[in-house]
Amino acid sequence: MDKKISKYFEILYNSIHFPIQVVNESGEIIYLNQTFAMQWNTNIPELTGYSVFKDIELKRNGIQKIIKETFSKKNQNFIDNYSDNLLKEKDITVPFLRTKMFYISLESEGFIVMFHEDKTDFMLAQKEVTTAIDNTKELERLKDTFLSVLSHELRTPLNVILGYASLIKESLQDKIDPDDKIYLDNLLSGSERLFKSLSQMLDFAQLESGSYKINIDVIDLISTLKDSINTITEYAKEKNLDIKTNLSKSPIYVEVDIQCLQNVMQNLLENAVKFTKKGFIEIETITLAEKDLVLVKVKDSGIGISTEYMEHLFRPFSQEDLEIGRTYEGNGLGLALTKRYVEKMGGSLLVDSIKGVGSTFTFTVSLSKSAIKVKKEKEKKEVVNETKPKIFMVDDSGDSPELLNAFLKNSYSIDSYTFREFNLDDLKNDDYKIIIFDVNPHRWEQGLLICKDIKKNDPFKRPIVVLSSEFVETKYQRFLEAGADKFLIKPFTKEKFLESLSELVS
Repeated sequence: MDKKISKYFEILYNSIHFPIQVVNESGEIIYLNQTFAMQWNTNIPELTGYSVFKDIELKRNGIQKIIKETFSKKNQNFIDNYSDNLLKEKDITVPFLRTKMFYISLESEGFIVMFHEDKTDFMLAQKEVTTAIDNTKELERLKDTFLSVLSHELRTPLNVILGYASLIKESLQDKIDPDDKIYLDNLLSGSERLFKSLSQMLDFAQLESGSYKINIDVIDLISTLKDSINTITEYAKEKNLDIKTNLSKSPIYVEVDIQCLQNVMQNLLENAVKFTKKGFIEIETITLAEKDLVLVKVKDSGIGISTEYMEHLFRPFSQEDLEIGRTYEGNGLGLALTKRYVEKMGGSLLVDSIKGVGSTFTFTVSLSKSAIKVKKEKEKKEVVNETKPKIFMVDDSGDSPELLNAFLKNSYSIDSYTFREFNLDDLKNDDYKIIIFDVNPHRWEQGLLICKDIKKNDPFKRPIVVLSSEFVETKYQRFLEAGADKFLIKPFTKEKFLESLSELVS
């Protein structure tokens, strides 16, 4: 090779700190820099007779073809994981090399310059990241499975306990002595407290993992607030507390997840009543039309919150001090969940409090941007019919038919079938007004197929209510997509069940 050309390559590439080689049109390596010589442990004299076009490894991995193409088209190419016989024959671990090759012409002669960049550390790091992501996904899957199993194993028996406890209290209210009434009240309140704690813990786990899904709908905020206030009215009366409202006299349509909003109001109102010994609870709405927002304020004259504790207020499982922890029931999740519910809907939650004077919690919700102006209220009607309309039920749990019969003995009669007994021909009977389907999470796919069959083949297109202990939204959403009109998560109260039926029938 011309010494002038050799000198040119030496001046240009020798000081560069990654391997470079130059190949002529015969495939011979006519130049290599110091870094290449060290990493390949070779030099030009040792490469006499070597040609990239005779290299078996370069032919096997397709690089030889790319080199020929670069010579032919006089262009440039990139190669991932470059390796040749020179490296393979050495007693070393072949690194992961990313190679850029390009054609140049000097003194009417063509050459290809190859720049080799060692990407081994990067690839190992990338592999570790990929492994970590895969492990995280597996942990998430295991956690979801655990929560699903836990939910089923706890919610299903709790549904039976809550249901029968409420029925016993209702039927024996005036027939038992005061001591027995206290026992029954304790059974019911303990069951409800357990249900509330379980639901909060499962919701919190989903919110923290990012798997909690919301469905934004347009609703009348005022109607929803009034419903929430009604749920704590009795509790407030027992403590001689005044409930004051300063709500808009006309509907305010907002875009929220109805379940999140109800949970927010339940937590704030129950806390207000629980931590207020005397005085009042006040609920107020303020519309900020220019900002497309509504402020909802829940104010109380309760024990208040100290300045020192304020920064810990929304931490999970936190209580201000041990005395409050003993005096007031609660798991310390209510406000932590409330803040996350509000933020999930795109709002914010603020608190203003003076110890010994009271607290005001203010959260924001977005005004509806849609053109809906008509009041969207559904009248709640009792499901009463002298001829006792019938319900068609497909049951996979074994516990629900008796409980639902007890719930509905004054309203409906239930014909229950197991998965094995179920026959689509039975749906031809027009006596049935509603179809109820109790699904075990362990037979989810089979349940989905049955739900689709019912929706497709029911000649009267009656509403379908699905009952299950499954709480993961992505799972129960599949039943709604399969044709179910309502999905009730166990445990549920008699009132909740009857309300759901009433909505579907009306």
